[in-house]
Amino acid sequence: MTRPDLPQPDYAKNMKLIGYSDQGGRPDGVQLMVNKGHAIIGHMFSDGFSVVDCRDPRDPKPVAYVPAPHNTWNIHLQSHDDLLLVINAKNMFAAAEFQNEEEYYKGKLGKKVGTADVSSAGRDWTAGMSVYDIKDPANPRQIGFMGVEGGGIHRIWYTGGRWAYASALLDGFLDYIFITIDMSDPTNPKEAGRYWLPGMNIAAGEQPAEDQARAGLHHAIVHGDTAYGAWRDGGMVIMDVADRANPELIVHRNWSPPFGGGTHNCLPLPDRDLLIVADEAVLDKCADGIKHIWVFDIREPSNPISISTFPIPDDADYVNKGAHFGPHNIHENRPDGLVSDQLIFSTYQNAGIRVHDISNAYQPQEVAAFVPPAPARMMDTRPNRDRVIQSCDIWVSKEGLVYCSDYNAGLYILEYEG
Repeated sequence: MTRPDLPQPDYAKNMKLIGYSDQGGRPDGVQLMVNKGHAIIGHMFSDGFSVVDCRDPRDPKPVAYVPAPHNTWNIHLQSHDDLLLVINAKNMFAAAEFQNEEEYYKGKLGKKVGTADVSSAGRDWTAGMSVYDIKDPANPRQIGFMGVEGGGIHRIWYTGGRWAYASALLDGFLDYIFITIDMSDPTNPKEAGRYWLPGMNIAAGEQPAEDQARAGLHHAIVHGDTAYGAWRDGGMVIMDVADRANPELIVHRNWSPPFGGGTHNCLPLPDRDLLIVADEAVLDKCADGIKHIWVFDIREPSNPISISTFPIPDDADYVNKGAHFGPHNIHENRPDGLVSDQLIFSTYQNAGIRVHDISNAYQPQEVAAFVPPAPARMMDTRPNRDRVIQSCDIWVSKEGLVYCSDYNAGLYILEYEG
């Protein structure tokens, strides 16, 4: 049973809500990390990031808000030990050209933003990556910044050590590409290498296909010397990063079309030679098709084979509920949280949180779910948005505590009871 003072779920199975926060009156959340018992949450519409003290997960308390620079997104971030890395990019959803969100998710983003033409005129955002000291996570202290020329950084992968990895919308490119970042001096991070798909580098004279969909890197997860890149409508791109200055292609696979694209996460499970790949649902009422979480066999890294998909939630009519239905993020087995190759925790937007058992990789089974109620109020000011939940990011502790953000509805802390 959910405590009566907490939001009451629309649906729950093997998950119990134990704590909730409206994040200090800024309930819109995108990516979240938990560091020393503090949830650090990037905002979609509140322009910055917040810190919530969750050392008592049943009574989370907002303790800090760090505003973003003017017209700049801080939606994604990474923390490890005493460092926090935060993206800086053009606030796309505040821009007039993206009030119809289809314009953001379709086509050549660099052309729409203007960065593909290498013209800096009229830019009024901050582009790059901020570095914070979070020895005391309730008091982030900026110690470094790496600027980039272009739209900015979208998402980072960092689990400590010398190297970070990011997707970057840079001048002269059609969309986000893969970059490596040298973090040996956190006060002065530096770009070290790049990889992009052929046709993306307009400044170098490359010619994209006229019918090319939105082929841009969302982000890559790196294990050892291999980067597993989710390239939106470009599918999956696996790269050799043994030489961080010169990443090289291992294999590129794309299933869009016939499927709807939006590849968002590629999570390796190295002990099982599996790769979990989530395609993000990006349009309302499945206008981009039903999206899947795929299981790939990667025993032969140059020839990944899809062997199954996760079952689609069917406990309600989510297609017609409104807004987005389908995968968004998956818990990415970060070393400071739960690492499992048997359970996959994911967000399904208007269908909430889902947990799948993949002990049989050929037949994934849903074992838990939690669907929060509608948001108390809308933080999303874009026109024609439905007041339904959009469960966004998910982070799971070693003890099985599940933290989940939402574009409008705050921070949920749950216990997995499976």
